[in-house]
Amino acid sequence: MSYLTDRRRFLKSTALTGVGVFVAGKAAAEDSKSPNERIRFACIGVGGKGGSDSSDASKEGDIVAICDVDDKTLEKASKFYPKAAKYNDYRKMLDEMGGSIDAVTVSTPDHMHAPASALAMRMGKACFTQKPLTRSIWEARELGKIAAEAKVATQMGNQGTAANSLRKTAAVVRSGALGNVKEVHVWTNRPIWPQGGGRPAEAPVPENVHWDLWLGCAPVRPYAPGYHPFAWRGWWDFGSGALGDMACHTVNMPFMALNLRDPSGVQATTSGHNQETYPKWSVIEYDFPKLDDREALKMVWYDGGKKPSSDLFEGEQVSETGVLLIGDKGKLFAPGDYCERGYKLMAGATDPGDVEFEASPGHFPEFARAIKGGPEARSNFANYAVPLTETILLGNLAVWAAAAAETPGKKIEWDAVNLKATNAPEVELVVKPTYREGYTL
Repeated sequence: MSYLTDRRRFLKSTALTGVGVFVAGKAAAEDSKSPNERIRFACIGVGGKGGSDSSDASKEGDIVAICDVDDKTLEKASKFYPKAAKYNDYRKMLDEMGGSIDAVTVSTPDHMHAPASALAMRMGKACFTQKPLTRSIWEARELGKIAAEAKVATQMGNQGTAANSLRKTAAVVRSGALGNVKEVHVWTNRPIWPQGGGRPAEAPVPENVHWDLWLGCAPVRPYAPGYHPFAWRGWWDFGSGALGDMACHTVNMPFMALNLRDPSGVQATTSGHNQETYPKWSVIEYDFPKLDDREALKMVWYDGGKKPSSDLFEGEQVSETGVLLIGDKGKLFAPGDYCERGYKLMAGATDPGDVEFEASPGHFPEFARAIKGGPEARSNFANYAVPLTETILLGNLAVWAAAAAETPGKKIEWDAVNLKATNAPEVELVVKPTYREGYTL
């Protein structure tokens, strides 16, 4: 049975039994920990989001090792975890500390998610990796395979997956309140970092930054202050733009509700870009063919200040970020990134009343529970995070092909089974990156 077929059967079964159903199995490995044992965590990347991820881990176990390429960040984290061993290179940390580690958190720039996560899982470690799961589609598919083979607990850091507001909204859509959904519109206020320009001027590497380790698997380039610690998101070599940053949140609800995987085509219009940085704005249209009990539909993504037409909102004010679903019986509007502000039914949609969904104990607690032999976290790699990441990152193939300003780029025809753009071999380097020597999956 193919990996893709396996995933489709999983989503079909969850559709029949309700939103938020967990599947026990791989996470409940034969050597899973006793519920009373302390989980030993190693944290790769402890600044920014890595700070909150390591804090979450410390509430569920013990931080035994921390790793960061910035010595100042490492020292700051060490004050919170004075007993944790300190490293700059995650490979050395896992090599020396492997026997003392049960699980890792990976909270690095996007380009290093895959190599660090893959190494940890191949060593039998449970793995929590920030969103987007990877920078490229091929890396995502590979991590799903490794997670399934290693039988370890996994979770992507799109915390809205555990939000009861999001799960309830997805259940409302699944109830048929909108009829057959024909259109999905998703928009964000990102980017909030520079995009669309050239490379910053070379500068001396700060003493506290291990620049070669920061570059990791990416091509070598001189240090400049425009990359570390945050603006890397806007660079093709390191990040995945506004789409990769936020769609794992804002597309999450319609993905959960409508099984939004394996698009057949995608096309973008952008502000223009130089294939060094992502554009200042983009509008990306996805085509989804019929899949199981979900009819064919289109999804449109908007970033950089672009939004759907206000005419679609039945007089409601268009929020700064949100989701609009349009069915043949009505519409659902959910402002915010995680449906955290609730939803509004419009244009004849039927209120289903109370809907069933499984409440979450919390995002990171789901991961800890899985490590100890409980059910898999909803956003586990193989069954959820990987197909969500693949769908989202497909949009960046269309963005790459839309380098000319305000001109629709080539429509990418996508073979999801073989991870091939059948009419656009020029985007292969975006599908599957080439790693620098010393890094591998």
